[in-house]
Amino acid sequence: MAAATALEEAAAPMDALCGLVQDFVMGQQEGPADQVAADVKSGGYTVLQVVEALGSSLENPEPRTRARGIQLLSQVLLQCHSLLLEKEVVHLVLFYENRLKDHHLVIPSVLQGLRALSLSVALPPGLAVSVLKAIFQEVHVQSLLQVDRHTVFSIITNFMRSREEELKGLGADFTFGFIQVMDGEKDPRNLLVAFRIVHDLISKDYSLGPFVEELFEVTSCYFPIDFTPPPNDPYGIQRDDLILSLRAVLASTPRFAEFLLPLLIEKVDSEILSAKLDSLQTLNACCAVYGQKELKDFLPSLWASIRREVFQTASERVEAEGLAALHSLTACLSCSVLRADAEDLLDSFLSNILQDCRHHLCEPDMKLVWPSAKLLQAAAGASARACEHITRNVLPLLLEQFHKHSQSNQRRTILEMILGFLKLQQKWSYEEKDERPLTSFKDQLCSLVFMALSDPSTQLQLVGIRTLTVLGAQPDLLSSGDLELAVGHLYRLSFLEKDSQSWVAALEASGTLTALYPGAFSSHLLPKLAKELQRGESEVAREDGLMKCSRYFCCLQALSAISTHPSVVKETLPLLLQHLCQANKGNVVTEPSEVIAICQSLQQVAEKCQQDPESYWYFHKTAVPCLFGLAVQASMPEKESSVLRKVLLEDEVLAALASVIGTATTHLSPELAVQSVTCIMPLFLDGNTSFLPENSFPSQFQPFQDGSSAQRRLVALLTAFVCSLPRNVEIPQLTRLMQELLEQSCCHSCPFSSTAAAKCFAGLLNKHPPGQQLDEFLRLAVDTIETGLASGSSRNQAFTLLLWVTKALVLRYHPLSTCLTTRLTGLLSDPELGPAAADGFSLLMSDCTDVLTRAGHADVRIMFRQRFFTDNVPALVQGFHAAPQDVKPNYLKGLSHVLNRLPKPVLLPELPTLLSLLLEALSCPDSVVQLSTLSCLQPLLLEAPQIMSLHVDTLVTKFLALSSSHSMAVRIAALQCMHALTRLPAPVLLPYKSRVIRALAKPLDDKKRLVRKEAVSARGEWFLLGSPGS
Repeated sequence: MAAATALEEAAAPMDALCGLVQDFVMGQQEGPADQVAADVKSGGYTVLQVVEALGSSLENPEPRTRARGIQLLSQVLLQCHSLLLEKEVVHLVLFYENRLKDHHLVIPSVLQGLRALSLSVALPPGLAVSVLKAIFQEVHVQSLLQVDRHTVFSIITNFMRSREEELKGLGADFTFGFIQVMDGEKDPRNLLVAFRIVHDLISKDYSLGPFVEELFEVTSCYFPIDFTPPPNDPYGIQRDDLILSLRAVLASTPRFAEFLLPLLIEKVDSEILSAKLDSLQTLNACCAVYGQKELKDFLPSLWASIRREVFQTASERVEAEGLAALHSLTACLSCSVLRADAEDLLDSFLSNILQDCRHHLCEPDMKLVWPSAKLLQAAAGASARACEHITRNVLPLLLEQFHKHSQSNQRRTILEMILGFLKLQQKWSYEEKDERPLTSFKDQLCSLVFMALSDPSTQLQLVGIRTLTVLGAQPDLLSSGDLELAVGHLYRLSFLEKDSQSWVAALEASGTLTALYPGAFSSHLLPKLAKELQRGESEVAREDGLMKCSRYFCCLQALSAISTHPSVVKETLPLLLQHLCQANKGNVVTEPSEVIAICQSLQQVAEKCQQDPESYWYFHKTAVPCLFGLAVQASMPEKESSVLRKVLLEDEVLAALASVIGTATTHLSPELAVQSVTCIMPLFLDGNTSFLPENSFPSQFQPFQDGSSAQRRLVALLTAFVCSLPRNVEIPQLTRLMQELLEQSCCHSCPFSSTAAAKCFAGLLNKHPPGQQLDEFLRLAVDTIETGLASGSSRNQAFTLLLWVTKALVLRYHPLSTCLTTRLTGLLSDPELGPAAADGFSLLMSDCTDVLTRAGHADVRIMFRQRFFTDNVPALVQGFHAAPQDVKPNYLKGLSHVLNRLPKPVLLPELPTLLSLLLEALSCPDSVVQLSTLSCLQPLLLEAPQIMSLHVDTLVTKFLALSSSHSMAVRIAALQCMHALTRLPAPVLLPYKSRVIRALAKPLDDKKRLVRKEAVSARGEWFLLGSPGS
């Protein structure tokens, strides 16, 4: 009884398995296969038991039944191949190999089983070869469906990955078998796998035997790839994927050269643009593996094809690829190792190029001059040998042509060609000076460049300046006499009309060459610039005021431009500071614009010094104390008030001084910053002026302790300094400083100094690490803000402090920023501060230039704008709907500022809910709101045309109305939006076409040229609306 029960329990699982097999084979259900595989993996059945359960199905006389049985077994093996034992694998391989001779309906399932076995680690040695031989012999692969052909390629790939040595033992038979499998393949999914197999055959050194040409033919028949992926292709195969895979095969071995190069020449000479491009790119790739032997017989034909494409092509891409191919060919010929008795193909190849191109260089007005120059430069850029060969042959000809032609435009063309060859020299280094190809042409080149710099033609001057820069970069090429002449020309060009092309280029060249030849510029240029700055009033008085101003600014720009070497900085910086000091003592400088110009030059010098820590520290320790000293001196009360000293205390001048101080501080190392901060903080908190260059002042400096209005203004300079320090620099007496700043920020007697104090307080808050001290500073700030907002006299100052503190916290994601932003939103309804609160949202969303910047080490989190939008726009929208009519414009203005500075991908999903408010904002009488909203809408018209089309009637009406606004900026923005409207679907716009064209006739007569320009552009697009090709 017990034995019978045990037999029944043992039979029960087999019955269940047989039931699953029956459901799959006869019931045509797919689910049982996964169930059987899961049971095998869990140990419920063995693979042998599955085979036993399939017994009758595998021997069934009906092919479809046998196919279903083998399909079930194969699906189980695909999921359980890692569980197979070696003995099981042997039997299964023999079974599957035998079934390859079965009916064609059975073959797909057999291949799936073999694919599973090819993944098994238990596969004994020799069976991989046996399986592949059986497939090669029994299966006509190209008669199978795509998925089954892909299975065959997968089997081969798996075996090549895991059984490489066994397959190599087959010798060339493996290559021949694969050629038969691949021959005639058309599906791009299979071709990608097949190309990888061919590449592995070659790169992993499988034997190709006598089948090199056959392997080439079976792959090259797809060249060039002509494949357009179907729309919504789920496989994502692109044309470029196939091109690159095939190119990797064709360019993988020199043994293909004799077959491939004629094919490439044929395709380059065809009329099909894509074939030309693909062929030239493939030739480029082949040159990396070919040598002179492979290229020798085809060089004349290759050169002829490349020359024709560059000379005659209408496609810039074909020209570029042709030049790249020529470059690669020359590089290949240059790198090949020559036998002593071998012909030097490089010399003969370059001689052919020179023979075909030289005579075109003598015709600077003809169309082939530049293609010829490009061909020669492409070849010359390939190697030092090629560069020397071509340079020695071409430069004498071009130098002769320059002197032969007298017209400036012809000389410019020739000099530009010379410049191209000179630039190539920078790629190669020569151990001996005499080896350099340019050495023998040095005098002629310098003479030619100086002639170009003296020519009245601006375009020729520009090329001359660029050529001089390249010549200067050649080591030991320019003599001291050449440098003196060069400096003289650059000095003259530096005083041309400000902002002219030659002026800008001369300054750039001066900076570049000063870094290479600091001694020459110190000796020959600096004295001239110093003399220009120190010209006496008697001489200036005889000049036209505009001329004097122009030369003055040019001189300052030149001084900053040449401050590119540490030794030169040590001369230019004292010169600029000395000249600025004279503004405080004499009568040399009288206008704020001139002081600002000096500050801008100082700032440019500081920016150049940022790359060199030593120069940067020299600038900081020299300039910063001097600037503080000048400002402190100017702020001291005197019996006779000096006009010049008042200039230094004007808002824009202090802002310029602050920019210099900030730029001179941002890149300090923490150690050096500590040295500086320990001097500057006692100056402002204790009036300690000992570190200033001239520290004898008539009275004490107390910008915080009841100091004069003039002294309070210098807090702007303190702000620039402390807000530019690295975050990890500890500021002495920080608590006292924060208290003083808070107190001054609410001082209503000097708005400039109170704003500067608020900025400084906010900048320090932003950088301060979290903790009890930060919480205490925030509590003091909130108390000060609320007290100030409650009193009438200092409401504006308290509001400014609120804005800057809020911005500091928004940037660093501080939790208190939410409360402060809510307070700011509440002020939109304030009758006095409402408009200013609306503008405050612009400040919160925009990047600052003086404080709270990433360059100044502020804590600025990424995506702070997106977070601000998410947290606050719903409240703005809700407040707008609940607000009285007279307050609604404030909400619209604030919302417009937020949306205008929001990244458009963030705004687009919210557009349907916010668009009605934006359209209402266009009716707001405030031109700032109008401009901000128009700026927001214009990109949306281009990026969300379907949503915007729903409101086309309102958009057309409002844009046309604003095109007559009293504000020029609004008129321009409205016309740009009218232009952008034409990107909406034409059927939506056509009913408005005639109305818009009539309305846009009015701005065509606008008194402002920029408005007329936008009107012409917009009206032209509306005229073309609906026409063919528009």
